[in-house]
Amino acid sequence: MEELNNLVKIVTDRKISVSPLLNLGDRKGSKESALVYLIEKDPGATSSKIIKELYGNTTESTYASFRKLKSRVQQKLLNNLYFLDHNDPRFPVSRNYETQCIQLFHQANILKLEGEYTLSEKLMRKCLRIAMDAEFTTYSILSARALRTLYVDRRQPTRFASVSAKLKRLQEVSDLEEIAEHIYWDTRMSSAHNVQTRRVLLEKLAKYIVELEGLYKKAKSFNTFNYLYFSKISEYELTGDYNNIIKYTAEVNRQWERGKINQKRFDKRFNNFMSVYAHLRSRQVHKGLKLAEKFLLDIHYSSGNWFYFMEHYFLLAMHAGKYSQARELLAAAHKNPYYRKQRVAAQQRWDLFEAYLHFVFPESSPLRAMHFARFVQSVPDFSRDKQGYNIAILILQFLYFLRNHETDALLARLEGLRKYQQRHLRDAATLRSQLFLRMLLLVVKEDFNLKNSTKKGLVLLNRLRDVPQPGEAFAEIEIIPYEDLWLLTLDILRQWHDVDPERKLRK
Repeated sequence: MEELNNLVKIVTDRKISVSPLLNLGDRKGSKESALVYLIEKDPGATSSKIIKELYGNTTESTYASFRKLKSRVQQKLLNNLYFLDHNDPRFPVSRNYETQCIQLFHQANILKLEGEYTLSEKLMRKCLRIAMDAEFTTYSILSARALRTLYVDRRQPTRFASVSAKLKRLQEVSDLEEIAEHIYWDTRMSSAHNVQTRRVLLEKLAKYIVELEGLYKKAKSFNTFNYLYFSKISEYELTGDYNNIIKYTAEVNRQWERGKINQKRFDKRFNNFMSVYAHLRSRQVHKGLKLAEKFLLDIHYSSGNWFYFMEHYFLLAMHAGKYSQARELLAAAHKNPYYRKQRVAAQQRWDLFEAYLHFVFPESSPLRAMHFARFVQSVPDFSRDKQGYNIAILILQFLYFLRNHETDALLARLEGLRKYQQRHLRDAATLRSQLFLRMLLLVVKEDFNLKNSTKKGLVLLNRLRDVPQPGEAFAEIEIIPYEDLWLLTLDILRQWHDVDPERKLRK
């Protein structure tokens, strides 16, 4: 009871005069609650509209009042972050344990500053226990150091010796983890840059993995395992060894189930995603679709990872020719209330997906023909923000103008296709894209003759079928497999021939 009495005294004596939190249950009882309610109801509402709702008119005075209100509400919402629910299994499992560590350390530290050493020690010991169970080395060191100081102040030599020994081992592990972390983030930075940098990284990655394996054997910690795990995935991904990703993710899942990998830290959702991604890139699309449907339930819709997962789920449906399902997935992405939270480049990818789907499956498409035409003609031919999708953009533009018999626009795009091929598709690993662009150029060279294009394109088509998917280091994403796009191209030529069999390209 003494600890509770001390806690009551600290909190009542040191409380602030104004509540730092919002009462989220009170929808309209105050201006602060009303503002939150209005934003929640209409996230796209303008400041003027909200001011009119709150104050009845929009004047210089109400604008000034609104600025002060907005500042108060923002600060109180930040305070409410301490009370979020982290138990939802669709979030990373580690989140709940990490937030516990942060809260316990903060509470214990405040109590220590207020002179309440007994309760501070209890909370700090609990923080250390959770941190060590979940293998949060940083929080383990922080709480162990705090306990060491407490034991000195309270003259407890036995506990001091015990926690000092733990701290020594934790610092040794931390040093090894820091080396592993440095290696890992260097590789991540290289892989996030451009294709040329990724090629250079690929030459060094095997050596880095050997170093990480050595660090994991010494530290035997989750962090060193995780850096090794991600690096191995990256190597398989960069080289296009997607079958090994499927095998490796399955093996890691088995180790996790046997308790060999810390179940309070390992993000099974990422492991599941990489399995789905590997099924897409290895053309095992029907099996991948089944896995995607199952694994989507494990990701919370507010997470950015949900959208990234949905991109690959959508691509699986497109590659399987299930365009109705792809339309449903696209609609689900657009309906997600967090859609606008994505980076602009991510939203542009969804625009490109929608344009492709409209082109091959216009039935029940919400995209108007006028908007589709504007998008196709205005999207830049090459952009670093669209790395991996540049060929997809060029191809869509070509097919759009081909379907619409816009020969002048086609001629203008031909030079762009040739230049892109010369500048960016010189490596053997880009052979699939090289071949398909040659097939499109062949169509124009043969003056849109269906018979000749079909016959001469067959040789290139057979070569295309034999080429494996490239690794991520060289990848241009195929929103629809090139083989299917070639059939679509021939079908466009067939329709063109049926309309005007004598039409020729005006040179």
